[in-house]
Amino acid sequence: MSRKCFSRKESEKAYNRMNELIAIIDDEPDILELVSLHLIKSGFKVKKFLNAENFFKFLSQKIPDLIILDLMLPDSDGIEICKYLKSNENFNSIPIIMLTALSSEADRILGLEIGADDYVTKPFSPRELVARVKAVLRRRTEKQLSSQIKIGNILLIDFNKYQVYVENKEIDLTSTEFRILKILAQKKGWVFTRDQILYHLWGHDKAVLDRTIDVHIKSLREKLGKAGKFIKSVRGVGYKIEE
Repeated sequence: MSRKCFSRKESEKAYNRMNELIAIIDDEPDILELVSLHLIKSGFKVKKFLNAENFFKFLSQKIPDLIILDLMLPDSDGIEICKYLKSNENFNSIPIIMLTALSSEADRILGLEIGADDYVTKPFSPRELVARVKAVLRRRTEKQLSSQIKIGNILLIDFNKYQVYVENKEIDLTSTEFRILKILAQKKGWVFTRDQILYHLWGHDKAVLDRTIDVHIKSLREKLGKAGKFIKSVRGVGYKIEE
């Protein structure tokens, strides 16, 4: 199987396997209860916060799958919270939906420009908010899945996480081995010469013998075990990945 083109049904299935925790930060108790009720009915876990201080205490212990953030909090500015989260490598992948009474176009544009994934204005429909939560999480899942390639139903390569699994067991590869595997896997069936692989790895900056690639390929096959068979030698030319 080459790079996956996930259908809506497949992405929905992957999305449904997730066990999402939604953090809601709003200083209005009625809003907290209303949003929480509808999210729980839709199968989500929920943590509620009336202020930023308690939210950040929680965040130091657990990272939610999505944040619903009011912009006007008693102890902090929601815009500043969003900026901080999106600039921090530990938190910048958490989707944020802004929930606010500020409804001007300028406010919406500002919220989206600083990294918010969606913007909902008060008053709002709880059912629509839940639908937006699902849509944002689904997009995140599809993005994560698009960074993976599965070959032969046993070899999984995750380019974002730099991880390789064979039959669900993680394989420890060197940086060079991973890069060679990535080069081959991204164009399944395409034959790469040794010179082409060398160029992808080091460009013109490093003088390396083309036989060095053979050594890395041999080690890569051994580490991949059963999946090593997918790396094919093309006599007199180079290598390719093929099921």
